[in-house]
Amino acid sequence: MPAFPSDPVDSSLLALVADLRRHYSDIVLPLWRTTGYNPDLQLPYEAVDGARLQVLPVARYRTMACARQLYVHTTAGAAGHAARLFDALRTRFVHPEGGWVYSVDAQGAPLDLTHDLYTYAFVIFACAAHHGATRDRRALDLLAATAGQVEARFAAPAGLYWAQLKPDWSGPLQDVQQNPVMHLTEAYLAARDATGDAAYTTALQRIVAGMAGAFLHAPTQCITELRVGAPENRIEPGHQFEWLALSRSAPDVFDDTLLGEALERAFTFAQSRGVDMATDGVCAALGLDGGIIDATQRIWAQTEYARALAVHGDPALMAVLKRQLRRLRERFLQPRGWYECLRADGRVARTDMPSTTPYHLATSYAALPSA
Repeated sequence: MPAFPSDPVDSSLLALVADLRRHYSDIVLPLWRTTGYNPDLQLPYEAVDGARLQVLPVARYRTMACARQLYVHTTAGAAGHAARLFDALRTRFVHPEGGWVYSVDAQGAPLDLTHDLYTYAFVIFACAAHHGATRDRRALDLLAATAGQVEARFAAPAGLYWAQLKPDWSGPLQDVQQNPVMHLTEAYLAARDATGDAAYTTALQRIVAGMAGAFLHAPTQCITELRVGAPENRIEPGHQFEWLALSRSAPDVFDDTLLGEALERAFTFAQSRGVDMATDGVCAALGLDGGIIDATQRIWAQTEYARALAVHGDPALMAVLKRQLRRLRERFLQPRGWYECLRADGRVARTDMPSTTPYHLATSYAALPSA
């Protein structure tokens, strides 16, 4: 749960949070029930053009995108739309070898049959939320089956998990990577809440130890995107913020661990090196020396910075949160939706609005203080 300070929250901060949530409920969510939704396939389109509010050419529909949209509409209380997305998830993305395909084509036929950990994590995460809202036993069954496949098929040495497996399950296609494991952590935390099963706690403890052993960069105390020592490695500030928020939600898993202690320092490093103090914009990536190697500012990293500020627990950060949220509203939100990416100088770098982005708005806004 967010660790808000005990003092009363600034009323202007509460008004700003209310304004952001209103934009989300009145502008963002309706877009994905209308223009951004294919009623024939019952699937969200991959992206909408932010200037013309038209669907971009359709090449695929991803399981992960459907799962994220299921989470978004479930947590927003849109029961009817969430039910349609749940039905589409459990019927349109089933892998012929068991599990989940990565994507289907424009007609809904299987396209990419790779077994993808990031995808499996979001199925677990969405099913946990959907069961929590509806008590639909089918969501709990899908959650358990998917987690079972992750443990049986994706398990890699040292308590971690392969990022991708071959379509026939015969071996890994990609090594362990930070981002899929982080989202599996998020998913297992949600699964634990949904089921009360202590096995998820055991798995989470393995993950925390495994991440510290393979991804913790000693000089910066940050979590790298690839295993420490891998060529062309990098640090993404947004992921340091995301990990900190996860750690705040599960002190029994993270406290008194090497990773949990490092995340405090990773937050400070990412804030000092990866956030432009003139705009409060979070850059995409740092080199291992702390220098910016990708100055692009993506909206998801801004929302994760806000979430980390909100749950950090330091009362002094509430003023920083207020400033950062104001910048988020001014720079990234627009009357028809949002800007996905800005350049460092503030120019719009991408005009598309992906269906996966509302998930980041939802999780960030849920962590912010309320009246």
